[in-house]
Amino acid sequence: MEKIRIGIAGYGNLGRGVQYAASQNKDMEVVAVFTRREPSSVQTVLPVRVERMEEMEKYAGRIDVMILCGGSATDLPKQSAQIASLFNIVDSFDTHAKVPEHFAALDAAAKKAGTLGAMSVGWDPGLFSLARAYFGAALPEGKTYTFWGKGVSQGHSDAIRRIAGVKDARQYTVPVEDALRRVRSGEEPELSVREKHTRECFVVAEEGADKARIEHEIKTMPDYFADYDTTVHFISEEELLGEHAGIPHGGFVFRSGRSASGNRFLMEFSLKLDSNPEFTSSVLVAYARAVHRLSKEGKTGAVTVFDIAPKYLLPEDAAAQRKELL
Repeated sequence: MEKIRIGIAGYGNLGRGVQYAASQNKDMEVVAVFTRREPSSVQTVLPVRVERMEEMEKYAGRIDVMILCGGSATDLPKQSAQIASLFNIVDSFDTHAKVPEHFAALDAAAKKAGTLGAMSVGWDPGLFSLARAYFGAALPEGKTYTFWGKGVSQGHSDAIRRIAGVKDARQYTVPVEDALRRVRSGEEPELSVREKHTRECFVVAEEGADKARIEHEIKTMPDYFADYDTTVHFISEEELLGEHAGIPHGGFVFRSGRSASGNRFLMEFSLKLDSNPEFTSSVLVAYARAVHRLSKEGKTGAVTVFDIAPKYLLPEDAAAQRKELL
């Protein structure tokens, strides 16, 4: 079997998850991991070559799809377009408000290079996006609601860690229980983002850091915290590692609607995840397969989950898919 050759750009929780996920797919192999750290200091979960980011260009033609595992706050807005000039890519860009500009930049770079880039891949954006689309198409009269958590948001935690004076952090997204109850009952309430979720942050500050400034920067951060009721707890590194070491998450997509004759319907898609990054990584790897196949068909530019048919995600051929899944 010819293997799809995967590269991993960035080796934090998401990068480790990609390596685990690729090991479960017989049609894939990880060629190399690329890092900004000293390669000899990186301990990989499975044996693989580790290179500096600057060495990536030498692998042009030796990697079919590069999976980008950096953060959406500062890494992916630069890296996605840059790396797409050399490789087909998949990224997990999750800043919803900036999706249009990210798409435009990636699309221009990939079309110029003749590569293909799938962006905003994961579970939200990603699988939840598909649920919203399918549910809305099936029930044109109704309302869609998305709830996240309770769980650790990788992107929001990373955004906090980028603040000066922050050593480490975890951010939990917490659904407002009353809002969740009202939606599940079919009530179709009008809910602001603040009425649907709260955000709870556990922060380890560097010694001597201005905690008041850090808290203010968190609570006023646009696209992440400014529109939510946010609580910030400053704790020790020992407390963070002891009480917040895991990265669970999950959530719900609902579509509440009705038929033309007045019959009521409620659609629900939910996830409960022990590890947010490992599940996200599994989705990234499936879409890497799709990107490789579409690239071989001549597709270039930027795409999202809306542009990729399910048949490209699965290792089985179309006949087996029809027989086993349809």
